[in-house]
Amino acid sequence: MIERILPVRVVGYETSTDPPEAVLLAEEEPVVRDAVPKRRDEFTTGRYCARRALAGLGLPERPLLSGPRGEPLWPEGVAGSITHCDGYRAAAVARTEDAVSLGIDAEPHQPLPHGILEAVALPEEQVRIAELLRRDPGVRWDRLLFSAKECVYKTWYPITGRPLGFEEATVDIDPAGGRFTARLAEHSVRGVPDAPRELTGRWMVGDGLVLAAIVRTAGPADRP
Repeated sequence: MIERILPVRVVGYETSTDPPEAVLLAEEEPVVRDAVPKRRDEFTTGRYCARRALAGLGLPERPLLSGPRGEPLWPEGVAGSITHCDGYRAAAVARTEDAVSLGIDAEPHQPLPHGILEAVALPEEQVRIAELLRRDPGVRWDRLLFSAKECVYKTWYPITGRPLGFEEATVDIDPAGGRFTARLAEHSVRGVPDAPRELTGRWMVGDGLVLAAIVRTAGPADRP
């Protein structure tokens, strides 16, 4: 399903279960040695999905360790992203000649918990989300906004090496076209080499999930 919102040169792999063949490599074990079972399952199957996606690029199996902020450390020449929520795990990868960076996110198609929208959305975003929920309550636009901002962070951080707050990106959702645009705050991009000022992505709803993806290309436009 995730591949429906990814370009053809991005390889995705997804699963709705934690299959028995999803196991960690020895080098990955220390990352989740003390984790609770739920976290361990998410991490293990996420890495399994990532290795299956990398195989789609013709790359051999290898351990995928974590960086200082928990981000996957991809092989040289590869951009990628992993996501998981209850009942779903997925990974997407591309060669850096096709995608400088990318971010995917999956969320349950349910309302955000109380107080979360106010924590992640700017006032103008809250107004737009309220209007979208009024016009089309069949889509959880609040959860979609959260998912889109997760994609922004996952795409931004590998490019800049700088953390990004929810309030540093303003997301505008196209409800009819299945797309969204994120504009980065001026103070966020100032003085940050290669920092994108705008990122565009795609979204979809299906099988009880909200899925969002951003692919930052090497060209003049961010085309998802």
